[in-house]
Order: sequence, then C-alpha cells, then structure tokens
Amino acid sequence: MEKRYITIQNAAEILGVTPLTLRNWDKKGILSAYRNPANNYRVYRTDQVELFLRKMENSRNRQTGARKIDISVV
Repeated sequence: MEKRYITIQNAAEILGVTPLTLRNWDKKGILSAYRNPANNYRVYRTDQVELFLRKMENSRNRQTGARKIDISVV
C-alpha cells in the first residue's frame, strides 16, 4: 500500500488549525510529522491526519454532548 503525504499547509487546512499549531503538536508528540528527505520540510501522512481529525471530532462531540440524530419530516 502506497503511503501518501501532504504538506503542513494542507494538513493545517484539513484540521482547521495553523501550521504553527502543527509544528507545536509535532514537538510535543501529539501529531508527529515526517521529514521530506529532499528539503527537510514537515509532511504528514494522509491516513494519520484523517484519523486524528476523527479523534478530534469525537472528542468535541463528547465534550459538548452532541449526538448525531436522524430527523424525518412527515
């Protein structure tokens, strides 16, 4: 399976945070980045970003008590 990587800017947009936040998370070990061997830039695996996003959304739902409900209009 081929691993796909995205830039720090793309990852920040997906997660709704700034690139600086991602750099801080990387330093703290919250969401680790990989380094591009050609230029040493931070890159993120798409599958890890998607998993982290789901965890963030689940955490928000638990904190707010939000639940998904199905509303049918008759």
